[in-house]
Amino acid sequence: MFLKYLTAACALLVLVGTESINAAPHGFLEGHLKIVSLREVERSDEMPRSEVTAETYAEYPLIILSQKEQKEIAHVTADENGNYRAPLPPGAYILDVQGRVPKGLRAKPQPFTVVSNQTVRVDMNILIGLARIHP
Repeated sequence: MFLKYLTAACALLVLVGTESINAAPHGFLEGHLKIVSLREVERSDEMPRSEVTAETYAEYPLIILSQKEQKEIAHVTADENGNYRAPLPPGAYILDVQGRVPKGLRAKPQPFTVVSNQTVRVDMNILIGLARIHP
């Protein structure tokens, strides 16, 4: 009797181990974050407007959500050129801007699907609202 249970347990372990070995390889999400400022800047000094920097991209981290449950899967931050790349298991996802609603940002959540050993490109545009800045 004991040998029967031991054999069944070993067979189960072999099946579980085989399943993890056969798990589908990851795919990749890559894209470019474009930040568009609609703010009008008034300055008394004739200094030029600042460009988007690595620090600016860091202020707008992106989140990856599962499409079904809207569950947070990962975060990704664009590099100094606005590019990002993240490995993900195969599945259906949504790319969004973290804190988009409370920050009043205009960005459209982007649905996408990751396939094993393939790269899907999803670009994100963020529009920053109108405001006047006085020195």
